[in-house]
Amino acid sequence: MSEKKLEVKDLKISFRTNNGKVQAVRNISFDLYDGETLAIIGESGSGKSVTSRAIMGILAGNAVVESGSILYDGKDLLKLKEESFHKIRGDKIAMIFQDPMSSLNPIMKVGKQLTEAMLLKGKTSQRRSRSEFNEKLKLLNSFIDESYGGSLTPEIRKKSRRLCRTFDSFCVCGTKLEEEYNAAKRKIAETEPAIREFLFLLEKKQKTNVGENLKTLAHSLKGCYNVFLIDPLKSELPSLVSVLEEEAKNASGKSEDGFARAKDTLDACLEVLAKAQERERPNFFRIGYYVYRHPSFDLASMEIPELNEKALEFLNEDFLFDFIGEAEKALSYAYRESLKKKERAVELLEDASAHLERMLEDRTFYRAESKKLFAAIRDSIDPLDTSRDNPAYTFAESVEKNVGEYCLAADYNPREERRYAAQKARHDAILAKGKLPDWGVIPLSLIDREALKAQIADEISALKSHYEKILSLKDSYQAHREAIALIDYFKELSSAAVNKITRGLAKLRALKLLEEVGIPNPKVRYNQYPFEFSGGMRQRIVIAIALSANPDILICDEPTTALDVTIQSQILELINRLKEEHHLSVIFITHDLGVVAKMADKIAVMYAGKIVEYGTAEDIFYDPRHPYTWALLSSMPDLDTTEKLEAIPGTPPNMIYPPKGDAFAERNKYAMEIDYEMQPPMFRVADTHFAATWLLHPDAPRVRPPKLVTDRIKRMKNLGEARDGR
Repeated sequence: MSEKKLEVKDLKISFRTNNGKVQAVRNISFDLYDGETLAIIGESGSGKSVTSRAIMGILAGNAVVESGSILYDGKDLLKLKEESFHKIRGDKIAMIFQDPMSSLNPIMKVGKQLTEAMLLKGKTSQRRSRSEFNEKLKLLNSFIDESYGGSLTPEIRKKSRRLCRTFDSFCVCGTKLEEEYNAAKRKIAETEPAIREFLFLLEKKQKTNVGENLKTLAHSLKGCYNVFLIDPLKSELPSLVSVLEEEAKNASGKSEDGFARAKDTLDACLEVLAKAQERERPNFFRIGYYVYRHPSFDLASMEIPELNEKALEFLNEDFLFDFIGEAEKALSYAYRESLKKKERAVELLEDASAHLERMLEDRTFYRAESKKLFAAIRDSIDPLDTSRDNPAYTFAESVEKNVGEYCLAADYNPREERRYAAQKARHDAILAKGKLPDWGVIPLSLIDREALKAQIADEISALKSHYEKILSLKDSYQAHREAIALIDYFKELSSAAVNKITRGLAKLRALKLLEEVGIPNPKVRYNQYPFEFSGGMRQRIVIAIALSANPDILICDEPTTALDVTIQSQILELINRLKEEHHLSVIFITHDLGVVAKMADKIAVMYAGKIVEYGTAEDIFYDPRHPYTWALLSSMPDLDTTEKLEAIPGTPPNMIYPPKGDAFAERNKYAMEIDYEMQPPMFRVADTHFAATWLLHPDAPRVRPPKLVTDRIKRMKNLGEARDGR
């Protein structure tokens, strides 16, 4: 099964307005898996965009998240501080908005807008990775010493220090080799298209300064030299470069064609570059240690697979087994110490659960108790554990936030009390006259104190259960496995610390992105302003910006609404193609079922802030069960439709006053009495298909979808069978 990328659970969001509390999203839940496209569809105002903005952490200031969680990579996004969210927003989760012009700076060239995020992310990632590497290695060293206790001798201390210094040094050596390799690889990626472009100009007999171009290409080719890609002592490339330099002198300042020798030489250069890119990538972690211990070793003396194998053998025999042994001692000691602290944390969590009422009502008592509790939770986290203990990491932050909201709701505000009393008096006076006001009384608070109290209690209970589970499994701890995981973690940090993004590389990637999203002549377009592009082109630029940070999840909030149907089709095809090429998981927000017919893997149909039907694209299009889904399908034209399309009667309900029963009941010609009295639960139709309608109750009368829908389903099935037959 695919990896789960995002999990939304029981999300409830309201907005405080001048007319009252608007319940925009009501207890929705869905999952997003790796490489999957989830389409969220519904009329305007159904809560689609609010859901997407909650995932991005960009809700309006008057928004209140009343309950629920949004889990990404084990973290609840709703509990993260803004500085923590910066590492996720744009980097891991990107968003394409409906209006591209509002997403672009009108006075900044599109090239700069594309490269800005790349450069910022690259610098931050480098610094963070190196700092984390140093901090973790220092901790490991200290825990190695502590693991020996009273038996720690100067010789053992000296040995552990030497092992950690060696590990740091050869990691640095390996990362330097990797940096040189990456630089040459980037130069090859930059030089190859430049050569092809120049050859194209010569072939088409375009007027160009041949001498200057050859000189530039020769200089670029020298930057491609790297022992793991192109060894200048063994490769024919240096002699080819010499030929180019000679031709450059002969042709200097002239604008001619027909340089046959230069063309043949450049073709040969392209062959060398192609072979270089096909070579196996070295394992720099292994080779780094080999070079660290043998500085004068000729790296080009053997092929990369053989070099990788020999370096691994030497690393294991000379260093790694000893280092792993010391790491196991340190990890076991750190784990045992964290277990003791977890036992203490469990006791404090039990006390907090027992005295929760007093903690919430007595702020002095809360400050004293929470200080002890949060300190114990922080201390209980194993500092050498590479898998983040997520409940513990976000516990203090989440509890503080919820307690703050609880206390805010409890605070006496005379001015607010007077405002509420005056509004309610006016409202009641209008009702007494037999009139129905078109406005509502703003509540004193949008915060449900009892719900908050229950949420805090659940968080305490969840962390307590989590720690109790860890304590019950303490005998199953595998230090060797954890030591290998720690070394892999160090390798990742070390590699990230050398992936330097220069302005030149950022520009190269920006040009490639512009080309990928279908913008012609990217070199010219790179230096243009947003107003010089059409609406469809601007949307392509926004997509390119969203992809510039290589996100895991791409949210598309009605990206085709403002475009004509031809451009719509192009943008949809583009998103599908980029999804495959970049291995993205996509959330597609739209009000048009036709848009997602060939895009979505799963579809969530929203109405009045709730998901009323959820299933695969095949479930929704071939076996719809909710009357609202029927209504949407009935209003959607296709090429074979001959009947008159049916509009959905009425309007969505006012969510300041949400209906008691099914929100769609007033517009539903199949509504029963129970629809006006009770909200329907989510009935299971199949393993992947669910719908919230009383029509699925065993005691409900049998109701078939409208003829317009059944006929369309029949046509689609016949068309599918015909295609399969061909």
